[in-house]
Amino acid sequence: MKILFMGTPDFSVPSLEAVVAAGHEVVAVVTQPDKQRGRGKTVSFSPVKEKALELGLPVLQPESVRDESVIKTLTDLQAQIIVVIAYGKILPSQILTAAPYGCINIHASLLPKYRGAAPIQYAVLNGDEYSGISIMKLDEGMDTGDVLLQEKIRLAPDETTGSLFEKLSLLGKDALLKVLADPDSYEKNAVRQNHKAATYTQKIDKSMARINWQEDAIVIERTVRT
Repeated sequence: MKILFMGTPDFSVPSLEAVVAAGHEVVAVVTQPDKQRGRGKTVSFSPVKEKALELGLPVLQPESVRDESVIKTLTDLQAQIIVVIAYGKILPSQILTAAPYGCINIHASLLPKYRGAAPIQYAVLNGDEYSGISIMKLDEGMDTGDVLLQEKIRLAPDETTGSLFEKLSLLGKDALLKVLADPDSYEKNAVRQNHKAATYTQKIDKSMARINWQEDAIVIERTVRT
């Protein structure tokens, strides 16, 4: 398939590698603009850009995906499907409908549980027995699209955000390949989310790392692992 790939962090990299290895044509990779870091203002690339350049793929880094010229550029690529994995920006409707198969997304939770920015952290923090990934059709809501496929795993007793991040990244790329191999079938059997059962996560900030020593020991231990 002709794929437009949109992603930014490490979580997205295994999926990018997988679609290329599977023989799909990646018409372009869209990722966040380069950032300056540290006192020396050294320019650093996103993990997805680094991998895309290594694979010889064209890279686009628009400041805004709502700019009309950017929308035209992406539409003119004539991708059959757009794969979005932790890209980092909300996509306008023109991009959501720019490909025949639309946009699909790998979300690191069993939707409708843990919509939002930090599903992996909350699974560890809340001591969940299971987590997983959901491949869904993107719409204009926050993780509200129909689910094409879900895969579930059990958390280890000593699971950390880092270890679960890696497991779900690999689980997601395997599930993505299944959907890309037969998109018509998965779309036909897509499941509408139960919006009444939805829960949401907020972005993790430094204040959440502060330990309340009056909490139960198990809560403190989970906070450390998060």
